[in-house]
Amino acid sequence: MPAIIDKYKKISVLMSVYKNDKPEFLYCAIKSVTLLQTLQPSEVILVIDGPISVELNNCIKMLMEEIPYIRPIRLLENKGLGNALYEGLLACSFEIVMRMDSDDISVPDRFEKQIRYMEMHPDVSVLGGQISEFIDTEDNVVGYRVVPQTPEEIAHVIKWRCPFNHMSVAFLRSCVMNSGNYQDWFWNEDYYLWIRMFLAECKFANLPNILVNVRVGKDMYARRGGMRYFKSEVRLQKYMLDNSIINSKVFLVNVLVRFMVQLLLPNKVRGWFFQKFARS
Repeated sequence: MPAIIDKYKKISVLMSVYKNDKPEFLYCAIKSVTLLQTLQPSEVILVIDGPISVELNNCIKMLMEEIPYIRPIRLLENKGLGNALYEGLLACSFEIVMRMDSDDISVPDRFEKQIRYMEMHPDVSVLGGQISEFIDTEDNVVGYRVVPQTPEEIAHVIKWRCPFNHMSVAFLRSCVMNSGNYQDWFWNEDYYLWIRMFLAECKFANLPNILVNVRVGKDMYARRGGMRYFKSEVRLQKYMLDNSIINSKVFLVNVLVRFMVQLLLPNKVRGWFFQKFARS
């Protein structure tokens, strides 16, 4: 297998942690994107989004002793994921940035697979992949979120739902910065970013491989409902309509579906809907 060229050897990992995260999950997540990777990053930018517990602080100190290239960025108050990632991306030193969440587990060859693809396709600005979803242990898989692979498929799907698994993406820092960096948008900071990059004609792709095993809770679908979530989704649909990504017919269909799923369905039925329609 050919060696990876120098341009792609330097990798930043971008993560955020806040007070409700569990130290044991954070520990496993960071180990999975550092010491356990076949291709290790050059830095981990860990944004500490506001005050955190003594246990989380101790976990981070322990990780920094094991992994000296972890760079913590402390925010004095909790600003939310979009704002935290905004600050974190400013601190990233390298052009290739890998996103990761604080409670998930990347597969050992995730970075190597993504880097080799990006070497062969230097015009791709964002490269994600598939995920498995598990409860408690990685072998207790309860679902998968399958996303489209080709630029053409992604251009179609982006009109209907988010075409990436956020925690799986690698992207070119310059392209994200040129599109305005991460911005605050309740539960949709990633989708909003991809839409803006789509408008800037950035090229997207997803690998067919599972890149991240994602920890899910029984309350996951409850958190994807309610008026605040619905209003955030409608604002995003309006943004796409205003920028001619979708037409009025697609806008109405998208809003109607989200109204029924996020406001009318009970949690159990909403869970069935997400598993049946939003995970493939």
